[in-house]
Amino acid sequence: MIRARLALLAALILPADAGGALDLSLPGNATLTAEVISRADSYLLPVGPYVDNSLPTLEIEGSVLQQAWRISAQSMTTLQVVQPLRDQLEEAGYDLLYDCSGQECGGFDFRFNTPILPAPDMFVDLFDYRFLAARKGIPGSGADYVSVIVSRSGVTAYVQITHVDPGGVEPLKVDPNGPVSRPTPAPDGKIASALVQYGHTILADLEFESGSVSLGAGPYASLVDLADYLKSDETRRVALVGHTDAVGGLDVNIALSRKRAASVLERLVDSYDVPRDQLEAEGMGYLAPVAPNLTQEGREANRRVEAVLLNTE
Repeated sequence: MIRARLALLAALILPADAGGALDLSLPGNATLTAEVISRADSYLLPVGPYVDNSLPTLEIEGSVLQQAWRISAQSMTTLQVVQPLRDQLEEAGYDLLYDCSGQECGGFDFRFNTPILPAPDMFVDLFDYRFLAARKGIPGSGADYVSVIVSRSGVTAYVQITHVDPGGVEPLKVDPNGPVSRPTPAPDGKIASALVQYGHTILADLEFESGSVSLGAGPYASLVDLADYLKSDETRRVALVGHTDAVGGLDVNIALSRKRAASVLERLVDSYDVPRDQLEAEGMGYLAPVAPNLTQEGREANRRVEAVLLNTE
């Protein structure tokens, strides 16, 4: 594991009564993408859901550290990313002030009323993110605060850690020699879990031949999971929806994205024996990006095929 160290400037440790420096472990393939330190600032820490046009916050004064991390997550869910961080904070003596996911937090309104580092360094999927806020110490007597927001895009997880302390904060320290952690599978398979919980999921491992609408040879774990999910209940129906980056005209991109979705449909029918009447293929072109098209990484993330659950009960 790499060690993401949150510590005070004084001797690089928390106050003596806090039991020493706080170490937060992230997977060994985590990459720091952004860091902002304000030595004397105030921060509005969310401590409840966004409801009735209002987000409950605590205004905290002190040194504010914000860092964004990118992790190659493969099949790791946002819960699997945030759970170890939550456990480590509680073990270090922090009390959770608020802990939520996506729509529980307030969805769009919560995300856009919460301080988030800009893309492409940090990315938040409005349908798949988790947030927590924690405090250690007595309010008004040198307490420090930590918030964590986790999201993902394709096979990449994004983590933003914010640390606010009246005594000052030290940049996170990274040991680059830690092993890469391996995610454990979701209980019912990632595809099934995502479809039931969020109504859609990115088929992140798909690869198309260069300059072509034809799906590569594979094999693809996401299609195995999706086929198993569909064949286990003949009433289940899924739309395969293609997406592109913003290069080129809309009509061309819609046609391209639809053809790629259709290629996935044919693979599921021909190679995985999924009944054709449980599937349909559509294309959105560049109308539903998951990342800005300003960077190569963003454009690659936007070129994708998603599965969308069509069942209403």
